[in-house]
Amino acid sequence: MSKESMVSKKRIAIKFVLVVLSCVLVSGDAEVRCIESEREALLSFKNGTINRFGALSSWQSDECCEWLGVECSNTTGHVTTLKISGLEFGGKVGSSSLLELHYLNHLDLGGNDFGGTPIPEFIGSMKQLQHLGLRDSNFSGSIPSQLGNLTNLRSLDLSFNSLSSISPFIFSSVFESLERLDLSLNQITGSMPDPRAFPSLIELHLSGNNFTGSIPLSIGQLSNLQILELSFNYLEGLVSESHFMKLDKLQRLGLSFNPFLHIASDWIPPFQLKDLSLAGCNVGPYFPQWIRTQRNLSLLDLSSANIRDEAPRWLWSVSSSLVSLLLSDNQISGTIPNLSSTSIYHMDLSYNQFSGPIPLFPANAFEFRLSGNMFSGSISSICNTDQHHLLYLDISNNQLAGEVPDCWEKLPNLQILNLANNSLSGEIPPSFSSLQNLNTLQMHGNNLWGELPYNLSLCRQLLSIDVGGNKLTGEIPASIGQLHGMFFLNLRGNKLHGGIPPQICNLTNIQVLDLSINNLSSVIPDCFNNFTFLDSTKSMPFVIPSFGRPVHENGYSSFQWKGREIEYNRGNIVLLKLVDFSSNGLTGNIPKSFSTMTGLRSLNLSRNSLTGYIIPDIGKMELLDSLDLSHNQLSGQIPTSLAEIHTLGVLDLSNNNLSGKIPTGTQLQSFNASAYADNDGLCGDPLPKCPGDSLRPSTTNSKGNNDDVFSFMQEVGISMGFGFIFGFWGVIGTFIWKKSWRIAFFNLFDAAGDWFYVKIAVFVSKWRRS
Repeated sequence: MSKESMVSKKRIAIKFVLVVLSCVLVSGDAEVRCIESEREALLSFKNGTINRFGALSSWQSDECCEWLGVECSNTTGHVTTLKISGLEFGGKVGSSSLLELHYLNHLDLGGNDFGGTPIPEFIGSMKQLQHLGLRDSNFSGSIPSQLGNLTNLRSLDLSFNSLSSISPFIFSSVFESLERLDLSLNQITGSMPDPRAFPSLIELHLSGNNFTGSIPLSIGQLSNLQILELSFNYLEGLVSESHFMKLDKLQRLGLSFNPFLHIASDWIPPFQLKDLSLAGCNVGPYFPQWIRTQRNLSLLDLSSANIRDEAPRWLWSVSSSLVSLLLSDNQISGTIPNLSSTSIYHMDLSYNQFSGPIPLFPANAFEFRLSGNMFSGSISSICNTDQHHLLYLDISNNQLAGEVPDCWEKLPNLQILNLANNSLSGEIPPSFSSLQNLNTLQMHGNNLWGELPYNLSLCRQLLSIDVGGNKLTGEIPASIGQLHGMFFLNLRGNKLHGGIPPQICNLTNIQVLDLSINNLSSVIPDCFNNFTFLDSTKSMPFVIPSFGRPVHENGYSSFQWKGREIEYNRGNIVLLKLVDFSSNGLTGNIPKSFSTMTGLRSLNLSRNSLTGYIIPDIGKMELLDSLDLSHNQLSGQIPTSLAEIHTLGVLDLSNNNLSGKIPTGTQLQSFNASAYADNDGLCGDPLPKCPGDSLRPSTTNSKGNNDDVFSFMQEVGISMGFGFIFGFWGVIGTFIWKKSWRIAFFNLFDAAGDWFYVKIAVFVSKWRRS
């Protein structure tokens, strides 16, 4: 055979194959056509929903297999998958038209809003389903028993809803194929489902409910189980090896925040975990030794676990892959070794009894919380290595001393730095200006001196500065007004002098401004109408980040509130709106622009040398809960608008030169007289009455009983007067008007007199005879 003929035959063969393939493809395309009855069923389902953002707008063409979220079989054209999660449509799944999709095996309606309705019972008739996802869909009520018919399911996700109970019949069947069950973050009560109904289970998520009782021992028979999440329930009893007999494949165990759950400490588990979360359980008092056997751990969370023991040496190297170690809120003692060679990048040891120096951090560390311990010595070790990944460093509430090192350029991505409540000294280092991503700086309660650095204004992301309770001197730098996002500024309790710079009014988002207990002088700038978040009821524009961990309830900072020192934490400081300039040497008038801060909760200008009048429009600050203007030189009358602030709970206007009558109203008269004391010209309730007032007794609270007696005597006198008028003139008037009644009355009177005379005469006669 010639070479040309062989090439020709090969070409013919190739063309034949291409033709065959083309025919197959064409025939395949011809088969993948939308089934009309299924198209109608999908349209009927769509018509029962509220399509808020047009997410199902593609559901119009004749070819339903091309619609968003719809997948069809390549051979039959039947709809096999309906995944329309997260499209934010609403309404009710009241239509059972989905039952017409006889070949549907995957149904996912999660991430939508079905208005708190129950899960539709008809879904239990879709027995061919293998995957059912109704996550975060605003379903409520009981999980219907009809779902027990879905014995072909491989995954069932009903998490993030408001489901309250499980029908007792739903798990009477055995779900042989079910591999993943997620009922987490609902409100389900009662006992845990019987694990024997799911012999093939790989993942079981029941966290964030109200399950009670003990963990069933039968859970130890789930030999394929890899993930067991039971956190945030009310489970009780002892957890030991009996619960984990055949769970040699388990990789993640979450039992956190079951406060009545006790974890055995001395046993050898059959598994090698990657994640272990026992926070809020009763693990202590001793450190659990069985954790030493877990060589693959990447997460270990024993926070609030009632451990009162020394940290074992093996803890810091228990696993070469350990990246997150969380031991906060225990009473764990001991020292921390050099961690620079470990893989730990997230550590929370706060509020324990650790001592010794601050450890060296790993190079890849991004969050270290060591607050509330007994660490001592210098913090200069921070300068030993570059920490390019560190975002969060909290070493507050310890016994650290020495100067704050000037090496912060080695932590260029730091966002939150908390050095508060130690014994640190020296000046605030200029290298802080290199922290371009810093948003929170807390250094209150130390012994810092020197001036507040002007170059802090280079940290344009700063939202919170707290350097109160130090020994800082100098003036408040005008450059601080360049930090336009600032919501929290606390310079309280230092030795700052000079005036309040008018540039401070550029902090339009400010919500807490505390300059009290300094040596500030001059007049207060009249520009407070610039404070956007203090002239409204809006909440704090910035939520203090916690990087995925719960916000700690210990102190964030402290302020004068209602005359007392109150400690605020990150949970409630967002509600605080405060301006405090007290205990300085400020002069001049109260700025008129103060009245524009209508959302302010607390205003304290006490113990200054302010003069002039209380601003007439002070009543516009209608949300004020605390107002202290005491110990100034204010004069004139109390504005009547002050009586219109019905939220006022604390008022102190004492030790001024105020005069005139205290405005009458239910609010101002409710305060003790001490709130107005040492104002020689003031009068009226609750102080003594003003000249020219009526002689009625005072209406103060201290004389309330006299008021009651006075009112009662008035009522008695009035009643007697009306009784006399109607009683006396009712009878006499009738006799004057009716002559016949008058004659009959006096005849009756004469007859009665005669009768009494006879009776008395007879009685006297008998007495004499005897």
